[in-house]
Parts: sequence; C-alpha cells; structure tokens
Amino acid sequence: MTESNPSILRIAFASFIGTAIEFYDFYIYGLAVAMVIGPVFFPDSAPAVQALNAFLTFGIAFVARPIGALLFGHFGDRVGRKATLAISLLVMGTCTTLIGVLPGYNLIGWSAPLLLCLLRFGQGIGLGGEWGGAALLAAEYAPEGRRGWFGMFPQLGPPIGFLLAVGSFLLLSNYLDDEQFRAWGWRIPFLASAVLVIIGLYVRLRLSETPVFAKALQTHSRVKLPVTELLSRHARPLLLGALVMVVCYALFYISTVFSLSYGTSTLGIARPQFLSMLCVAVVFMALATPLSAWAGDRFGRRPVLIAAGSAALLSGFLLEPMLSSGSMLQITAFLCIELFLMGATFAPMGALLPELFPTEVRYTGAGAAYNLGGILGASLAPYIAQQLVLHGGLSWVGGYISVAAAISVLAALFLRETRNNELT
Repeated sequence: MTESNPSILRIAFASFIGTAIEFYDFYIYGLAVAMVIGPVFFPDSAPAVQALNAFLTFGIAFVARPIGALLFGHFGDRVGRKATLAISLLVMGTCTTLIGVLPGYNLIGWSAPLLLCLLRFGQGIGLGGEWGGAALLAAEYAPEGRRGWFGMFPQLGPPIGFLLAVGSFLLLSNYLDDEQFRAWGWRIPFLASAVLVIIGLYVRLRLSETPVFAKALQTHSRVKLPVTELLSRHARPLLLGALVMVVCYALFYISTVFSLSYGTSTLGIARPQFLSMLCVAVVFMALATPLSAWAGDRFGRRPVLIAAGSAALLSGFLLEPMLSSGSMLQITAFLCIELFLMGATFAPMGALLPELFPTEVRYTGAGAAYNLGGILGASLAPYIAQQLVLHGGLSWVGGYISVAAAISVLAALFLRETRNNELT
C-alpha cells in the first residue's frame, strides 16, 4: 500500500532513513578497515602492508559507485524513483550482511580477500544507486524556495549513519578484548544491517512516485538511454558536479578512516578513546548540515560552496600540527573542524546536483556526478594518505586536503547558480 499524498515529515524521513542505513553499511566497513580487515584477510603481510591492502579493498567500492549510479539511474529515469530506491537498499544490505559471515584468510585462504572484494564492489553498486534517488525524492517533493532545506534530509543520513557505525564499534570495544573483537566481534555491526534494511524498505515502499516523475510519465517525456543523453548533452554539469564533490569526500575520509588508523597505530591512542573523539566530531558535521542548507536557500548554492571550500583549503594546514600534537583536545578539535566543514560543503549537494539536470536524466546525472566525485576524492584517499605519511610526513596529507578543496572551489566558480532552476 502506498500513500498518494505523503506528509512532509514522511517524505523527509523516507529520504533520510535510506541514506542513514546505506552510509551506516558503508562506514562500518571503513572503520573495520582501520581496525581489523588487514589482520583478518591479509594476515601474512607486515602491519604496514596489511593497512595498505585493507585500504585498497576500501577503494574498490568507490570504483563501483559510478557504475551503480548509471545502472540504477537508468531504471530510476525510465521506470521510477520508488522501486529503484528499494532495490538499491536491498543490494547494499545484502552485501553488508554477507561480509559479516565471510570466513577469514585462515579458514579459506585467498578466497577470503577475493570474496571480500566482490562484496565490497556490491556495496559500491548499491550505494551508487541510493544517494541520487534519495536526493531526488526530497528535491522533487520540495515546495518552491525550499529545495535546499528539503535536500538536507538525505544529507543528514551520512552523519547519523556514521554515528551509528562508530557507536556500534565503540560499544563492542568497551565489552570485548582485542582477541574477541578480531575473532568475531567486528562482524556484529555488519549483521545488524539486515534489521535496518527491513525498516528502510518498509518506509520506502509506502511512498508513491514523486510528482515530478509522475508528470514525466503522463507526458511521456522519458529518453530511451539516459546515460547516452547525459553524456551527449549534459557532460559539463556532470564534470563540474563531480569536481565540486571532491572536497567533501577528502575531508571525511581523511579525518575518519585515515585519522583512526594513524591515531591508533602510530600515535598509540586506544581504539575506544579515538572512536569517542569521532563521535564528538561527527555531531559537528550534523550541526553544519542544516545551517549550510538554510544558507543555500538564502544566498545560493555557489556562495556557500565557495566559502566552505575556501575554509577547507586553509584547514589542510592544521592537520600536521594538530594531529601530531599527541593532545587529545587538539586532535578532537581538528576532527570537529574537518567534519564541520564536510557538513558545510556536503549539505548543498542534496539540492545542487538534482538542479543541474532535467527530469529525464536527473537520477542518472545526479547519482553519477556524486559518485564520480567519490572516485576522485575518496577511493584512494586513505591509501594515498598512508603513502604520503610514509614518504613525506603528515604535512603532505594536509596538502592533499588543500588540493582537493582547491579543485572543488574552482569547479564551484565555473558552475551557474541553480537555486532558482525549475525541476519540471
């Protein structure tokens, strides 16, 4: 049974809950990479090589995400937003749950990391189809002048999903010793995904199709191959949309996955303590999201992105002195700054990317731009950061953040303001 006239609260919750679950699934893998994936699936390697191999498996999903965006985007633009969103959530949840029961290297040898890579690829496919649909669900239902605010709800999913992910590992760290955690404890958050997916599917399947796409169905204004139409007629907004996303990914994955690995292995900070610091920092990301979304509706998407991106560029210079200080206060402050800026650069994307494309290619275009930005900004970010530390030091990692921010600021300067674009 679906609702033909869903309430604003239900629309907001439906766009939020899916991204929260999907990003919970995605983040628990990132946290597991920093803590346990290397020893469980690459045990014969030296610790540094284990970390590099684990970070490479982390990057596989980012290669898959644009493929998922194009695949689910095709059906989202041809068949509808609702069914496509439900399937993407199911794909992501299934792969995540299977990672939770996957035997380690000691039991099945090299089949273990190979299957891990396959399931990680599946995670990327599912997430690639999720965000674009969730953003469209919010934007295409939004009243006039409030698309930025409505587009905030799928953007709140990642910080809440991350808080759930960190909280679950923090809880396990407090009750299990290292041997128990490595043997079986790390699997519990992956298995819990199955319950969350059932909740998300229930909410999503009760909604009707968005009014914008329903109108497209009535007027038969659909294209046969959305990806062909996208590449032939909308390549410029696709490229600029991807580049403007780069800073979001770099800020997030350097300040979470890389920092967690560096803090626990190099600085010797206890895992529960560092996870608690991340829990504090991600609250700042959640706080920045509505502020930035409101500013995007009030002043425009471009000014907000340029201002937040410029601040992110400067924040790269803080990484080396604050992260290497050894001070819990300074490290926590740095994580709070970076995740606040991540929220500030990320929030406008829920409105901006859908606004860049017409209805007939909007699902494909918004999802592809979002996930292509992930390849550039995040797929190898922890791996590159690890290499930069080994060969140049922490200041080079800060330079990585600054370069990523500069790329996104330049892209925003070349974008046209989209705040007043019509979606129909």
